[in-house]
Amino acid sequence: MRNIQMLVSAVATSICLVASGSVLATTKAEYSAAKDKAKAEYKMAADKCVSLSGNTRDVCKAEAKADRKKADAVAEADYKHTPKARRDAVEDSAEADYKVAKEKCDAKTGNDKDVCIKEAKAAETKTKADAKALQKTTVARKDASDDKRDADYKVAIEKCDGMSGDGKDACRKDAKTRYGK
Repeated sequence: MRNIQMLVSAVATSICLVASGSVLATTKAEYSAAKDKAKAEYKMAADKCVSLSGNTRDVCKAEAKADRKKADAVAEADYKHTPKARRDAVEDSAEADYKVAKEKCDAKTGNDKDVCIKEAKAAETKTKADAKALQKTTVARKDASDDKRDADYKVAIEKCDGMSGDGKDACRKDAKTRYGK
């Protein structure tokens, strides 16, 4: 059950990272602020782990580190604003989730522990594979969009060539503006 929750968390993180890809890139100041916030939140979360002991403490520390790693990864992806940066952020999140799941598996013994670790590793691998596929899909869609826009631009310019004088100039200017040329 825990591993299913981890997988759902990883997929949800992936979706959030992809969705945030439509947002404009962040500035250097926003990036620095996000990193500082992640550091402060990590420190508070890590301080809460001090009073715990045993595996509970280890899990608490792993969760604090994972949350920081995820926040840093999202800040980096938002700052770089590229499909590769988004993929890297999803992969970093998957690795962080795996480390937390592995710590939780330490509370088990024997075959139960082995199965728990294998399930955690499988969830990480699946999330990374999905991130890789999503990056390729994103790049392919952008390339296709660019090709379509270029084709439409050529059609618009060809239509303008049938005109003359100021109308032709206005038509060409409108086409350049409309298709980002």
